[in-house]
Amino acid sequence: MTHDEYSSPRSRIMSSIKSKNTKPELIVRQRLHALGFRYILHDKRLPGKPDIVLPRYKAVIQIQGCFWHGHDSCYLFKWPKSRSEFWYEKINKNIARDQANQKKLLELGWRVLIWWECNIRSSHDFELGLMKTVDWIKGNQSYMEIR
Repeated sequence: MTHDEYSSPRSRIMSSIKSKNTKPELIVRQRLHALGFRYILHDKRLPGKPDIVLPRYKAVIQIQGCFWHGHDSCYLFKWPKSRSEFWYEKINKNIARDQANQKKLLELGWRVLIWWECNIRSSHDFELGLMKTVDWIKGNQSYMEIR
C-alpha cells in the first residue's frame, strides 16, 4: 500500500494546498507586471521570503490567504469546529510568524504591503486594491494592508 492509501481525504486535500504561486498571488503579479512593475519572487534573502519584492521601491508584497493567516472579521475565515485546538495553535503560529517577519522587514528598511485573499475575489475590490497598491508602491508609506 502507498502512503496515499493510508491518508484521510482531508489530509490529501490539505497537502495539495500550495504555499507559493497561488491563484491570488498570480493574479496580483500579472496585473503589476502589466502595469510595468518588475519584481523578484520569494526572495530567500529576506525574512519570510516575501511573495513579491520590488527592489527599486524597497517594497515587498505578501498575498495572504484569509483562512491560513487568520484574517479575523473576514467572511472567508471561520475557526474550524473539529480539531479546534490544532487549528487554533496552527493559525496563531502563522499570525505570530507573519508579524515577526513584517517587523524584521520594516527594521531592515523595507516597506510592507499585505494583500488579503478576500480582496482579490471581487473584481471591484480588486481594482480598488490595485489602485491603492500602485499609489503605495510609488509613495513612501512603510506599511499598508489591502483589506
